[in-house]
Amino acid sequence: MAESTYQITDNEFQLLSKLVYDISGVVLNDSKKVLLTGRLAKRLKALGLVNYTQYIKFIRDKAHDDELQFMIDLLTTNETYFFREPQHFDFLKQTVIPAIRPGHAFQVWSAAASIGAEAYTIAMVLADKLGVDGNWEILGTDISYSVLEHARHAHYRMAEAEKIPPEYLKKYCLRGVREQEGTFLIDKRLRSHVHFDQMNLNVEHLQKPGEFDVIFLRNVMIYFDVPTKKRVVENLIPCLKSGGYLIIGHSETLNGVTNALPLLQPTIYRRP
Repeated sequence: MAESTYQITDNEFQLLSKLVYDISGVVLNDSKKVLLTGRLAKRLKALGLVNYTQYIKFIRDKAHDDELQFMIDLLTTNETYFFREPQHFDFLKQTVIPAIRPGHAFQVWSAAASIGAEAYTIAMVLADKLGVDGNWEILGTDISYSVLEHARHAHYRMAEAEKIPPEYLKKYCLRGVREQEGTFLIDKRLRSHVHFDQMNLNVEHLQKPGEFDVIFLRNVMIYFDVPTKKRVVENLIPCLKSGGYLIIGHSETLNGVTNALPLLQPTIYRRP
């Protein structure tokens, strides 16, 4: 059966949307129907299923948890690129890093890391300001296993280097040659400071991964409703050190989400 022939009913879409929401907190409204069918039609064809009702039954079977995770990966992977919203990295360089106490182990969490562009951007800034062998670590987490595998490999197309400052590209990235031409690899000295783990932020009681000086939670809450935003932020607050910063995306706000983190400047909050 051709992929274009898989039509989804309103009931099937609602069931799949609820499943995605219950697991990830991501809201798929009717405007996302084309995205959903476009990404899942290949799976129905590969599995030999004739409609989405069969697919729903398939992923609800505990024996097929791998397919359920694969579906979540397909439907929750969002746009990301190096040095996105650069004002946040300027804030890191100009305000946060100069205030670090001597000998302090500086910890940053990229909480919606996707393919790792944000985490490695932070790594370049920290390596530049604190030294490539400095006392700093970055944790990158995401709900999707597939994007984390991409992040761990740290191998990207040169087109994705467009926003990386030339001096950083020269110092911290290795250009591919021969069969790897047109790609670049993050230097292993930076990679040694960055660790990636699968994590679902949308749980009632998050297992605390550590305490961090800065948490980046950017451009993911736009996919959440208010109850999910509250749950996610409540999970993150205990992971911020006293005086630590939570940085969100420019199209996001914590208004109506929490009063526990005073606003320092637009998109940047600080734990008292």
